[in-house]
Amino acid sequence: MTRDFLTIVSGLPRSGTSMMMRMLDLGGIPALTDNLRQADEDNPLGYYEFEPVKRTRQDPSWLEGSQGKAVKMVHLLLLDLPTDRPYRVVFMRRHLREVVASQNVMLRRRGKASDGLSEDRLIAMFEDQIRQVKSHLAAHANFRLLEINYNDALRDPMEAALRLDAFLGGGLDIQAMVGVVDPSLYRQRQ
Repeated sequence: MTRDFLTIVSGLPRSGTSMMMRMLDLGGIPALTDNLRQADEDNPLGYYEFEPVKRTRQDPSWLEGSQGKAVKMVHLLLLDLPTDRPYRVVFMRRHLREVVASQNVMLRRRGKASDGLSEDRLIAMFEDQIRQVKSHLAAHANFRLLEINYNDALRDPMEAALRLDAFLGGGLDIQAMVGVVDPSLYRQRQ
């Protein structure tokens, strides 16, 4: 199947974006990744990152030839995408207290300090950022959006895979996508 759009997996860090990238990759949409960031204790199946996305505002040249592929972008980077081509955005949602807890565990493992904001302040900041991004996407006709809740996808991966398949034009390997979901990796529960 030919997909004339770039599929973007986005969301807050630690919201299930790597799981979603793996689902799409094994489901039949090749992942655009450079494998610079290796799998580790926080993400044992890999991060699926692509460094050029971080410089999209200054250099969007990586977008040429990206149709038919999937790439991961942290939520705020969606604001940097040029509006001259079609995108399908799979936006991962997760309970925000779990996101903050998971981010804090990862920072501690790396010997880094959190930014000192309270959990409630971080959650309010994340909610504002998500509203800003969703408003931006809604204002531009070249974006189509599907929200997938990480917690729901863990409970019912078949439902998530079927929704993805419909949103992305069909033809995905549903069973391979369902097989990616590993509830044992769901560690920061709230």
